[in-house]
Amino acid sequence: MKKVWCVLVYLAFAKALLAQQDLQYTHYRYNPTLINPAYAGSREAATITGMYRAQWVGLDGAPVTQVLTAHSPVGESGVGLGLSLFQDQIGPARETFVGVDGSYALDFENGNKLYFGLKAGFQLLDVDFNRANIFDRTDPELLQNVDNEFAPIVGVGLFYQSDRWYAGLSTPNMFQNEHFDEDSDLNDRFIARESIHFYATGGYVFDINNAIELMPATILKYVEEAPLQIDLTSNVRFYERFTLGVAYRWDAAVSGLAAFQINNNFLVGFAYDREVTDLGNTQFNSGSYEVFLRYEIFSNPRVMNSPRFF
Repeated sequence: MKKVWCVLVYLAFAKALLAQQDLQYTHYRYNPTLINPAYAGSREAATITGMYRAQWVGLDGAPVTQVLTAHSPVGESGVGLGLSLFQDQIGPARETFVGVDGSYALDFENGNKLYFGLKAGFQLLDVDFNRANIFDRTDPELLQNVDNEFAPIVGVGLFYQSDRWYAGLSTPNMFQNEHFDEDSDLNDRFIARESIHFYATGGYVFDINNAIELMPATILKYVEEAPLQIDLTSNVRFYERFTLGVAYRWDAAVSGLAAFQINNNFLVGFAYDREVTDLGNTQFNSGSYEVFLRYEIFSNPRVMNSPRFF
């Protein structure tokens, strides 16, 4: 049990040491507003998406993420507005994020669009050291829980789309927030600092025939003092209704993905990840699971009758 808690404590606070604080999820193509505010309103529909992810299932205290996002264009003004909410629980630490997304679209003569996005909000950090029952209870520093510590969020992004492909650049938070401030009574007080994350995304849709589309996509994540992370995904969609895919997170995990367009308004999806690192050993966990549900209200019948991949 002690070994398990050591792993969890490392996972909770290695986010600062390894500069990988932002949430990780596999179905990034279906919910980009979490990392790129420029996506808000780009689907030409009022879009609501809920997601749940359980990482490393079977490992006590492993990451659990809950997400709710909503965004919509504002008439024909070129403006998009959205709201992003998510909560990340890792061992004794829980982070809650609230962000408001805004975008503005420039239209090109060929029908393509370039969106500029801005995200503003805040995050709250709670740490309950009582959950880490191997800690030395006589250590005063470890007994100081963190309750709703506030930190601001300001992010920016670009998103370019055509009928066949898209590309995006973003940073969801430009601030290097410090979650633990110095305590005058504790000279060696640990400080967890969030580093700035940079994302690049892209994807393309190839028509194989009238019934089948091949849809590769990628996301690159860069954080200072951390390895560049690359996700490569390949999806195949059948009759604009059912999608199957595989993904590889470089030196980290392989994934299987599925999505089903229930009707013109509802899309449901599932993903399963298996680590290719030592954490992939079934002795420790049974993998990571992710499920999402998206609901859309369309004002443009043309868009409704031809479901978009992005």
